[in-house]
Amino acid sequence: MSERSARTGTTPGGPDGGVLGASDHDAPEAHTPEPDTSERTTWRSPLLDIERAVAGEGELSGIPLHFGDPSGEQWALEAGHGLVDRSDLGVVTVSGVDRQTWLTSISSQVLTGMGPGDSREMLVLDPQGHIEHAAAVADDGTTTWLVTEGDHAASLAQWLDSMRFALRVEVGVREDVAVLGTATPASLPHTGEAPDSMSDLPGVILTWDDPWPGVTEGGTEYHRGPHPGAATRMHLHLVERSRLGEVVDTWLAAPGRRPAGLLAWEALRIASWRPRVGRDGDARAIPAELDWLRTAVHIHKGCYRGQESVARVLNLGRPPRRLVFLQLDGSRGDLPEPGAPIMRGGRQVGVVTSVARHADMGPIALALVARNLPAGTVLDLDGVAAAQEVIVAPDGKAADSPQERPGSGLSNPALRHRDVRGTGSGGLGPAL
Repeated sequence: MSERSARTGTTPGGPDGGVLGASDHDAPEAHTPEPDTSERTTWRSPLLDIERAVAGEGELSGIPLHFGDPSGEQWALEAGHGLVDRSDLGVVTVSGVDRQTWLTSISSQVLTGMGPGDSREMLVLDPQGHIEHAAAVADDGTTTWLVTEGDHAASLAQWLDSMRFALRVEVGVREDVAVLGTATPASLPHTGEAPDSMSDLPGVILTWDDPWPGVTEGGTEYHRGPHPGAATRMHLHLVERSRLGEVVDTWLAAPGRRPAGLLAWEALRIASWRPRVGRDGDARAIPAELDWLRTAVHIHKGCYRGQESVARVLNLGRPPRRLVFLQLDGSRGDLPEPGAPIMRGGRQVGVVTSVARHADMGPIALALVARNLPAGTVLDLDGVAAAQEVIVAPDGKAADSPQERPGSGLSNPALRHRDVRGTGSGGLGPAL
């Protein structure tokens, strides 16, 4: 069936220590995502039948990384003419009359009232506010569709199923549904339909339009000012897997369109500072570190698991780590691998999380670094120089954070013993 496109407009620690007087709890440790160990069926993309298609390895062996021209594929994708197979993603459905209110009660987002034409994003947090799951959310009027990382789909469905109790909801993993990706320039007018009439093709179930990097209702931003992700809208299309080849052939038959690989998609994502669960955040990541309160957290909604941590960091600022964008020196042919430690002065101060070669900017990356790492520091990644671009500022203040720490006026400096010095950084060392 074809639907209208969906649209919207605690403290982690680490044994490696921090920097410049930061607490040992401020330092990122090696990036160690915990993938789902359940078996997933490996599907072969019809795009791999196209000339010059190069498949990935391991879990990506069924989808194309590129077609011999990653830069050209990226430019085509940005212009709205590229199609990417995102079968690395997984799809979970929640049906039943209580689905929206139930998902609202257990996630970071308000999903009540969604209908065909809405796109939202939600996080599932643990009691300490660490991110366990992230999902793109769309609804077709009878079913809520959740798109997440492929290695998270089964565990997300299992957790949701464990939370059903007596509510009228049903949860399932949809191996019969594939995901395609497209992008469009933000400068183009939007008509409320999926890009290039994708929603009109037989076999397309619905489309999710990524709200990133806008600040959705109830959200707030850490990076303020012009955002690099604002130039492009990214879209995920849910397609009946049995008709995937038909959809691909029909869409690509239009003049000017071409296939694009996952490398082109990742280059756009990283350049847009867009986080991925399990990639740009480890098991200790919290939303504030990744500027994910923009689209995935409603800061004014009712109680949910992990809310106390979100509110505390929003009010007090200074999340333990912060996501940064790195412009890498391209004079060397090799690039750092995701998970590579970032060292400074003999101590680990960060970890590389995502890496890509951008058609215009060259080698780029995202990294999680200790909060107190000076923003102007040029990093050395095993001989590759990396200049930071701040996403979350060291003070960790969001647009909706109070100007002063709550309760700051209640302290009495006269009562402090003269030999006791304030730490300033919330750590064990002197103030910066």
